Amino acid sequence: MQYRRLGRAGLQVSELSLGSWVTYANQVDVNAAVEMMAAAYDAGVNFFDNAEAYAGGKSEEVMGAALKKLGWARLNYSVSTKFFWGLPDAGGITVNRKNTLNRKYLMQAIDGSLQRFGLEHLDLVYCHRGDPNTPIEETVHAMSDMVTQGKALYWGTSEWTAADIRAAWDIAERHHLHKPVMEQPQYHLFHREKVEKEFARLYDDIGLGLTTWSPLASGLLTGKYKSGIPADSRGAMQNMSFLHDALTDQAKNAAVAKLEPIARDLGATTAQLAIAWVAKNPHVSTVITGASSVKQLKDNLKAAEIIAKLTPDVLKRIDEITAPLAD
Repeated sequence: MQYRRLGRAGLQVSELSLGSWVTYANQVDVNAAVEMMAAAYDAGVNFFDNAEAYAGGKSEEVMGAALKKLGWARLNYSVSTKFFWGLPDAGGITVNRKNTLNRKYLMQAIDGSLQRFGLEHLDLVYCHRGDPNTPIEETVHAMSDMVTQGKALYWGTSEWTAADIRAAWDIAERHHLHKPVMEQPQYHLFHREKVEKEFARLYDDIGLGLTTWSPLASGLLTGKYKSGIPADSRGAMQNMSFLHDALTDQAKNAAVAKLEPIARDLGATTAQLAIAWVAKNPHVSTVITGASSVKQLKDNLKAAEIIAKLTPDVLKRIDEITAPLAD
C-alpha cells in the first residue's frame, strides 16, 4: 500500500481506503466491522470514510464501536464524516436539521457525530452537498470554526461544483480561515467529467485533493450485472432501487465484458482493474472502496498491485472501450 498527500495538506492517506455507505448497520454489524477494518488496516489502509446520513447515524455508531474494540493508536488512522442531509425525523420542526449547511446545523452536527463515534476529534469533515439556501461565507466560517475548536482537523466538500469550491477557498483566504483542502466526488470509468475537466484548474490553483467514491459504479464494473440483478447484490436491496437502470445498462455491461481480457492479462479481475484505474489518476489522494465481507474487501485491496501495471498502452485500450460511454 502506498500513501499520498491529501492535496497540498501534510496528511497522508492510503491510496485505497474503506467506506461505510450502504454496508455499515445494514449489512455489517460491529463484529463484522471489526473484522473488516482490521483486515484493511493490516493491508495498510489508514483512512475510513463515513457520513452522518449513512444508516441514519448508525453507521457512525458501528464504526465508532469497532474503533473502540480495535484500540488502534489515534495517530495511526484517519476517520471522516459528512454533513448536509441530517438525521431521520425525530418530530418537531426540522427546517434547520435537514438539507442545510447553515451554522446552527453544522455546529450541532459535529458534536452529534463525535458522540456517536466516541472520538475527541474527526480527521476529515465534509459538506456532503452544496446548499443554495445558505451563503457560502456562513458555511466556510462554520467549517473553519470546527477546525479551530479542534473538533476536526481538515474540512472539504463532496459533490460541489468547481465554482463553489473556488468561492469557498477564496473566502477562507480573504478572511484568514481554514481552507477546504479536499473534495469527495464520484469517479469511475463511466463518470469522469467533474474530476477530469471541471476540477482541472483547481489541482494546481488551490492544491485540491480528491477522496473519490464509487470506483465500481455501485458494482456495475464488477461484471456481475451483465445478466440482470443478482438476488444477493447491492442492486437487489430495496433502498438501492434507484440504481436499477444504471446497473442494467446494456451498452455499459457490454463494455465491462470487453474489459475482462485486459484485466486477465494483468492478473486482475475487472473490479480490481477499475479500482486501479481510478487510483492511477495523480490527482486522486485515495479511492474509497466498499465491502460487505472480508473476502470482498481483500479482493478489492489487491487493486493496489495493479496500479503500476497500467501503462499508457493499457490505459489507451481501456479508454477506447469506456470513454465513449462516460459522462
